[in-house]
Amino acid sequence: MSERSAEHATFVIDRNYEAAPQQVFAAWSDPAAKATWFGAGDGSAHELDFRIGGREVNRGGPPGGAVYVYEAHIYEIVDGERIAYAYDMTADGTRISVSLATVEFKPSGEGTRLIYTEQDAFFDGGDSVESREHGTRVLLDNLETTLKG
Repeated sequence: MSERSAEHATFVIDRNYEAAPQQVFAAWSDPAAKATWFGAGDGSAHELDFRIGGREVNRGGPPGGAVYVYEAHIYEIVDGERIAYAYDMTADGTRISVSLATVEFKPSGEGTRLIYTEQDAFFDGGDSVESREHGTRVLLDNLETTLKG
């Protein structure tokens, strides 16, 4: 049996968008809008039931590589202001992490300050905080591109 491990980490990403808070919030809450920046790439599938108690699922991966599944459960929604959810990630059916994320949307001039905070438990070396933070930054870059549309 291989050695088991759990690594715990927290990261925060604080950035500004040139769009109103309601517009940025809508990019997270509307299923079609979120699919454009979060995970509707080649070979992936994305579902979003945006409500307290709802869930979000994204499946995909590189051609010939592992199939990753992100499954989130939404615990808190304050319209236009905050979303909190917990999610797990699996790679080919093996759980590699469990996370708690909070997304805050704050007015900033004519735009939005988005504060993304994530607390993670990574299992058995299947992922790392560096990789997860990098991936999240890429997604938030995709969001910016979508908002500039």
